[in-house]
Amino acid sequence: MSVFGNYARYYDLLYRDKPYKEEADYIHKLIVSRVPDAHVLVELGCGTGIHAEHLAYAGMEVHGADLSEWMLERAADRRKTLPDNVAKLLHFSHGDVRDVRLGVRADAVISLFHVMSYQSENADLQAMFATAREHLRPGGVFIFDVWYGPAVLTDRPEVRVKELEDDELKITRIAQPVLHPDRNLVDVNYRIIACEKGTGNYSETAETHRMRYLFTPEIESLATQAGLAVIDAHEWMSGRKPGFETWGVCFVCRA
Repeated sequence: MSVFGNYARYYDLLYRDKPYKEEADYIHKLIVSRVPDAHVLVELGCGTGIHAEHLAYAGMEVHGADLSEWMLERAADRRKTLPDNVAKLLHFSHGDVRDVRLGVRADAVISLFHVMSYQSENADLQAMFATAREHLRPGGVFIFDVWYGPAVLTDRPEVRVKELEDDELKITRIAQPVLHPDRNLVDVNYRIIACEKGTGNYSETAETHRMRYLFTPEIESLATQAGLAVIDAHEWMSGRKPGFETWGVCFVCRA
């Protein structure tokens, strides 16, 4: 399975309406509410570096890691456009969240936009928790969001179509999910049809993204195995108690 292979080329366009600044502000407030003197972060699955950029503007030093070299190139290009005092706070490295070691002890480790749910097997989840713990100083926090099991099974994933365009491209993305309840997995089969406006040429990309939906007791168990403790769980961005309609839940673990 190729995750974020050719799909990565269209990532920023597909998610251009994502409220990155608001999410970064939310994460920043969450971090400093738990670790008031926090200033060094590790981001596992940093993508094209947009969350990291906003966190750097807030004064945080961010060490990001991602498996997609294409996304890291975009992150590096973005950093070149930033003021020197912000750019110097950003560090991007190629690596797998399951085994990357950046040689940094951080006040917080973050992993956003369901990177944890991309860890589809138990061993993958255990390895990512170990990575987070390895980078945390005592008292630091690990913050991540997941697909929340009770909501996925109540409000089951459906076929979705998204159409977007910019000055160069017009794309149609079709997402067809297949639920595997015996493994707590959803295979999201993406098909992207792209048209280059300048030439009229069409291309098509197909990828399957396997997602693990998770439940609070197993996250508590994974955290304990890694030497962490779950200290908070709430609906992403809202802070409300998770429920049957809460697809995205944010967990906070302390080292």
